[in-house]
Amino acid sequence: MKYTDRFYPFKEDFRNPYARDRDRIIHCSSFRRLEYKTQVFLNTQGDYFRTRLTHTIEVSQIARVIANHCGLEENLAEAIALSHDLGHSPFGHAGGDELDFVLKKYGFKNGFEHNFQSFRVVTELEKRYKDFSGLNLTFATLEGILKHSKPYEKPFFSSNLKQIFDIKKEPRLEAVIVDLSDEIAYCSHDIDDGIKQKLINFEILSKNKIVRDITENIQRHGISPSDKIFRYRFISSLINLLIENIINNFKQTKQIRYDANLAENLASLKKILFKNLYRHEEVQRKMFFGRLCIRSLFSDFMDNPSLLPKDSQNKIDNGYKKHRVVSDYIASMTDRYAIKCYKELHIGE
Repeated sequence: MKYTDRFYPFKEDFRNPYARDRDRIIHCSSFRRLEYKTQVFLNTQGDYFRTRLTHTIEVSQIARVIANHCGLEENLAEAIALSHDLGHSPFGHAGGDELDFVLKKYGFKNGFEHNFQSFRVVTELEKRYKDFSGLNLTFATLEGILKHSKPYEKPFFSSNLKQIFDIKKEPRLEAVIVDLSDEIAYCSHDIDDGIKQKLINFEILSKNKIVRDITENIQRHGISPSDKIFRYRFISSLINLLIENIINNFKQTKQIRYDANLAENLASLKKILFKNLYRHEEVQRKMFFGRLCIRSLFSDFMDNPSLLPKDSQNKIDNGYKKHRVVSDYIASMTDRYAIKCYKELHIGE
């Protein structure tokens, strides 16, 4: 397999093959829907908070910087970053977990997995060309979507898929860059959004060494945690610290990773976020409602396929498995459309 190969032979143009991948991803319908899919805070809570789209843009920006400074393929890192969340359901990870749960509850053991759903979006579900389904991306981009930082093998992978992508092999460094860029982006913007929403504060976060060190450095410039600008300077400093650590480590080891000390402290920071932000009752209540929407919609559509759009009904009539058609349809929904459908079907209960 050549990394620049595609499932369907295609005459390349003036663009780098991975730049062409990037352009196809940006112009597809699934990418636009990310604007109204939850990151942590529901899109209905205001226009300040990150969505899947703004998160994806931030991941892409960080990945490009790291790839560029490490002398790796920047266009490939960008393409993987822009496509890495295309398969996410509405309501964030809680929505994906619920979709996985209901599929397995109905007896469909393969369930739902957002990495593989992203792969299916760009190879099967998007319809942009007459002669084939999907976006016909390069094998390098597709492999990066499937496995970000480690070998990735699932029981539902076909033998053909395993052969093409060598699932047990370590991923390319550009894919590992995207995995760490994803972590940098969500850690930093979840802190930003959480403080904005007053669910966490710097007093709680200062239990972590990274936070204390950055705070002390900002205060040396005459900015205190009570200043409005402090939050912005903190987020910028955190992102820069993590990126610089990866770049410096690559120059020494040729591996994409943090040094051991920073990795340990970052893991500690993530535990603080999990306990005080992701498990906060306000976030949990919104996610509970999201899970309720998905659970109800799945049951409604399975019991009454006539409620599905005509193209989904046609798939079932043509032999597609009903549970997968229903799952694909729900996964494609934005938060606000899922809520709209739920209210239409259950108003007055």
